[in-house]
Amino acid sequence: MRRFADQSVFVTGGNKGIGRGIARRFAEEGANVAIAAIDKDTPEVAAALGEETGVRVVGLVLDVTDAHAVQAAYAEAEGQLGPLSVSVQNAGVITIAKVENLTEREWDLNLDVNTKGVFLCCQEAIRRFRASGTKGRLVNTASGQARQGFIYTPHYAASKFGVVGLTQSLAKELAREGITVNAICPGIIHTEMWDYNDRVWGQMLGEYGPGELMTEWVEGIPMGRAGTPAEVGALVAFLASKDAAYITGQTINVDGGLIMS
Repeated sequence: MRRFADQSVFVTGGNKGIGRGIARRFAEEGANVAIAAIDKDTPEVAAALGEETGVRVVGLVLDVTDAHAVQAAYAEAEGQLGPLSVSVQNAGVITIAKVENLTEREWDLNLDVNTKGVFLCCQEAIRRFRASGTKGRLVNTASGQARQGFIYTPHYAASKFGVVGLTQSLAKELAREGITVNAICPGIIHTEMWDYNDRVWGQMLGEYGPGELMTEWVEGIPMGRAGTPAEVGALVAFLASKDAAYITGQTINVDGGLIMS
């Protein structure tokens, strides 16, 4: 399928993990893609993906918590790729700490990146959709913790619940313009972030060796396995496609049946 041929897509946090799976899916379906991430190697990652897929992929180093930087990044993306039709707000962070040890800095980091960053990118994408007359698509990455908070991560859970509320509010505001806004809740996915979760939660919850806690968690998934970034990318591509034109304000789990609500 090449549902996104001649379209331009912006993906934050698109240099690794779930974000890279999302960026790859759009590129494989013919889109030109702007990958924006805070890591310095983002341009090199983008260049490699462009070579692999044969479409234009640009890499932009971006701190999504900086409004001026966000505006500049979207301007750069449109300058190189043309008007955007899809923006995927995927950049995110997580830290894990007992409540008595949770610092204000950790709280601010999670809320700034995971919630404020999503808002700033949605805001700029909306401005550009309106300027070009595009009935664009916004897709925001929440988390299974936007459904159920988990131990030692109240700040992360709060940030992801915030993404769901933001998604619903924007969807109502933009519906008459044909701009859709949806969110996804990935569960346990094979990524570097889940390697971190396994290691740190494992240390805090008991004497778990590397991979042991992940194995225990996966046993609780009805499908009996963790997901892949490619599977998350498939859902995002659907929500950004014409087939999803009548879907907005929704939050969809992609977790093998782990959370059914």
